[in-house]
Amino acid sequence: MTLNGKEVGFAMTGSFCTFSVIFKELERIVATGANVTPIFSYAVQNIDCRFGKSKEFYETAKKITGNNPILTLETAEPIGPKCLLDILIIAPCTGNSLAKLSLAITDTPVLMAAKAHLRNDKPIVIFPSTNDALSMNFKNIGSLLNCKNVFFVPFSQDNHIKKPNSLVADPSSILETAEMALDGKQLQPIILPPK
Repeated sequence: MTLNGKEVGFAMTGSFCTFSVIFKELERIVATGANVTPIFSYAVQNIDCRFGKSKEFYETAKKITGNNPILTLETAEPIGPKCLLDILIIAPCTGNSLAKLSLAITDTPVLMAAKAHLRNDKPIVIFPSTNDALSMNFKNIGSLLNCKNVFFVPFSQDNHIKKPNSLVADPSSILETAEMALDGKQLQPIILPPK
């Protein structure tokens, strides 16, 4: 199923090193004809880093989508009762957000959006990007892989020599993963060869 005409939530958490490619994929999703609503974690809203400033992230997302990002728990919560989205994409999804999501913790706008969206029995797509994916967060990935309506963008070790526990998803697979998730299917293979 295509994203054309769909209401898409595009949630971003603080794996800032991926943002340049993530914004390009956001442009691809908007180009499908989807109406995309950005959603920012508190880290994305407040941290200025070597990969950019929080104000720049906000303006870039707004320019690409034409919509203001959701920034608070209060504005994320209606996603559930008002059934505002057809699909929610969390890209990138940090290890911190993965862990909280697996434990149903909702203390950021992204996590509240996920909780609210899942109550409507609709798909969430996760783009993992974390240095502890194959260590402390491995159990959380396993838990989420076993959850109804949760789909993963295929991932691999991004540097198996220097960072053997680190995983990052393939940005170019976000769109296809989302399209398949709308049909209730996981894009395969989910584990890609190391880069």
